[in-house]
Amino acid sequence: MNWSRRRFLRSGSGFIAIPALESFGWKKFAAAADVDAPSRRMVFLSFGWGVTREDWFPDKTVTGTEYELPEGMKPLRRHKKDITVVQNLSNQFSSEAHWGSTFYLTCANRYAEPGKSFHNTISADQVAAEKLGLATRFTSIQLGCQDAENSGHGPGLSLAWNRQGKPLAGLDNPVAAYHKLFSDGKTPLAERQLMLNRKRSILDAVMEDAKDVGRGLGRQDADKLSEYLQSIRDIETRLSKEEQWLHVPKSRPATVPDEPQGEVAGFEEIKLMYDLMIAAMQVDATRVFTYRQPVESLLKSFGATITGHNMSHYTSGDRKVVSQTRDQKQSELLAYFIDRLKATREADGSCLFDHVSLSYGSNINSIHYLTNCPTIITGRGAGIQLGQHLVLDSNTPLANLWLSLLRGVGIDAASHGDSSGIIKELFA
Repeated sequence: MNWSRRRFLRSGSGFIAIPALESFGWKKFAAAADVDAPSRRMVFLSFGWGVTREDWFPDKTVTGTEYELPEGMKPLRRHKKDITVVQNLSNQFSSEAHWGSTFYLTCANRYAEPGKSFHNTISADQVAAEKLGLATRFTSIQLGCQDAENSGHGPGLSLAWNRQGKPLAGLDNPVAAYHKLFSDGKTPLAERQLMLNRKRSILDAVMEDAKDVGRGLGRQDADKLSEYLQSIRDIETRLSKEEQWLHVPKSRPATVPDEPQGEVAGFEEIKLMYDLMIAAMQVDATRVFTYRQPVESLLKSFGATITGHNMSHYTSGDRKVVSQTRDQKQSELLAYFIDRLKATREADGSCLFDHVSLSYGSNINSIHYLTNCPTIITGRGAGIQLGQHLVLDSNTPLANLWLSLLRGVGIDAASHGDSSGIIKELFA
């Protein structure tokens, strides 16, 4: 029997992708065609308000493989050989703790443009998406949260910034993520096509008007217009991709989580977002994810009554206990995600973990300290040497990590942000 790379069970309501079954000859088929080799993915996870310094960072005097996991990482003990902890990464241009994730993945100089108080550039995930996202329905997926006080960012914002330094909206709850990834919606195909055509006609009119306006502008106004036109071109690119996938039903793996019902917050919210990412990887909906995780709702989910900001200014007592519990809960969730990555099989018999590059951390160390950003790397997708504790030179650019991971998954990036080179120790 001749089976294609993706085989679907058809029903009256849609399609369900079946898992890779050896009895259907998946291994033989995958080995015979490069196009069916497992794809590399990148996952960037971040959280606000840093960590508990005394209980999260390993002892700096013990590096390599013999280090001990501190209390805040103890839930990760079963994966110790498959994670690498990196210390002394810093983002030199991130000088304000309350700016949250603004420059976490860009490492851009806020004052790079003379006369302007804010400037940003493309984030590492979007650099990856420009290559890894070409063949998937979604170029990238940005997940966020509804925390109003998540380290300076409000609901709907993500870790991602486009090449023009503009923020990309995030799906800020599991329901929105579920429907984006797996629901085809109730709008008839013809109506969706008409909506796309209308958007096209509006953009055409805007471009024509812009050409007329552009004549005789001064340099500053011309720069503004050029930036505006680039944003229009970006919209055109997204619409073009939407048209390409318009007639293709969204794939749903057999193990897709049930549609979220009602409010899902805190611990269970993060767990469900992880499950949705796994399901999306199974059907190759996208290969690049960012997730700005909630902190406020996580605290509430284990009974804490203080805010993330107050928790981060711990000294001792209740604030520190909440901070320590938060660390352990986050590590427990990360361990769960790694479990799922290891347990989910690809068509060739390997697991998702073998083809994913996953980074986990925060732009803040603790309180308002911005040096030594908490950083864990896992997954074998970037060729990183796992199972070690690395202590780099003080203030090694955080951008060096993003450059290293991009190079590791095959992205030929010359530099990123304020990078000074790759971190060679990661590949030793």
